[in-house]
Amino acid sequence: MINANILKIASNTKYYGLKNIYTHRASVKNKKCGDIIKIELSIKLNKIKEMRYETSSCIFCQASASILSDKINLFTIKTLKKDIDNMLLIMRGDNKLPNKYMSFKELLNIKNLGRYDCIMLPFNALIKALKV
Repeated sequence: MINANILKIASNTKYYGLKNIYTHRASVKNKKCGDIIKIELSIKLNKIKEMRYETSSCIFCQASASILSDKINLFTIKTLKKDIDNMLLIMRGDNKLPNKYMSFKELLNIKNLGRYDCIMLPFNALIKALKV
């Protein structure tokens, strides 16, 4: 059963919908389940100012994209790859969840480990768009 909080997170569509106003963009498909996400980024002075997205995906990918687009200003391009590499350890419970990831608490836990690829799809699109 899907957690009601995850449904609530996924229903936040403030940044849903591409506007064709971007400095970087990417499209990524999850080869395991077929989820697809497209993102547009607006970057100024090496800082991500806005992320917009569209998905054809499960609720976990939608929730992850919603949180990521809302909190994108907390991430720096310089540390992004290292932060993302750390997420599997966080999800397994091997590493503590840093404060900047607290919004992802509902998603990044051991009970959702089977949906890791779905949750990470927006992050993979971000990496692809930034070429890091």
